[in-house]
Amino acid sequence: MFEQIKTAAQRLSGYAHQTPVLSSSTLNRQLNAEIYFKCENFQRVGAFKFRGAFNSISQLSEEQKRNGVIAYSSGNHAQAVACVGNLLGVATTIVMPNNAPEIKLAATRGYGAKIVEYDPQTQIREDVAAEILSGRELTLIPPFDYEPVIAGQGTVAYEFLQSQPDLDLILAPCGGGGLLSGTAVAAKHLSHKCSVIGVEPELGDDATLSFRTGKLHSKPNPPTIADGTRTTSLGGLTFPLIQEYVDDMQTVSEEAIKEAVRFFFYRMKLVVEPSGALGLAALLSGVVKPRGKIGIIISGGNIDGETMSGILLKK
Repeated sequence: MFEQIKTAAQRLSGYAHQTPVLSSSTLNRQLNAEIYFKCENFQRVGAFKFRGAFNSISQLSEEQKRNGVIAYSSGNHAQAVACVGNLLGVATTIVMPNNAPEIKLAATRGYGAKIVEYDPQTQIREDVAAEILSGRELTLIPPFDYEPVIAGQGTVAYEFLQSQPDLDLILAPCGGGGLLSGTAVAAKHLSHKCSVIGVEPELGDDATLSFRTGKLHSKPNPPTIADGTRTTSLGGLTFPLIQEYVDDMQTVSEEAIKEAVRFFFYRMKLVVEPSGALGLAALLSGVVKPRGKIGIIISGGNIDGETMSGILLKK
């Protein structure tokens, strides 16, 4: 997988943004630590998902590109697939929940994708996609459990460790595990000392349960504000990679997530979606104790105004 990550980094050159690494002297003083943020909220489509989508779609055959692709996503993967399709002239169909943030629905439509909405309370997105696929020659681009996607997401940590090679710890959010597994593979191959901890919401702790028990757990439609992590479970590829390469998993409360979003907004002037704030939430809440030089991946910044105003006003 590490060789695939290196190849993905070459493939993405000139297409994906090499996102900035920022720090906060206020936070460093507060936690008595040295903390760096890899800001994928500045990535194309506002999230790391562009990396995996581009790495996947750019490798398709010309015939597959002509036939088009299909994906299912609550938002960021949807936007990423739609954006890459627009860039490469590939028609895209996206299956999205009807409660996805409006900003993500609007952005996906804006890239020219055909959106098929479903009710997450009564329907399973994989089944909806399978029904659309029946009898059609579309190529499915899964959101996380797909080697080209995992390799693409792993380029985040690959870049991070090139700019900060002496990190002692990387904190990465976890939904389906594409970013976390790619991060852990890259970190373990580039550094002899860098630990990797995955962070997810307490309300959607399926990955943490899976990691600690060695058996795959699922939690369909967890009611967390971190909508980017509302996956049912880890995948058949991501789960074993996380077991092998990740050092620990931790969970954070909904209030801790909101507090991290507020810190980014008020102290660092960054717009970060709840899923992207999980790593900082783990530090601020004390779930993860600061040690050495810490890297945190901000996975995205796609948050609608209503959700953000509610968080900032502590509603």
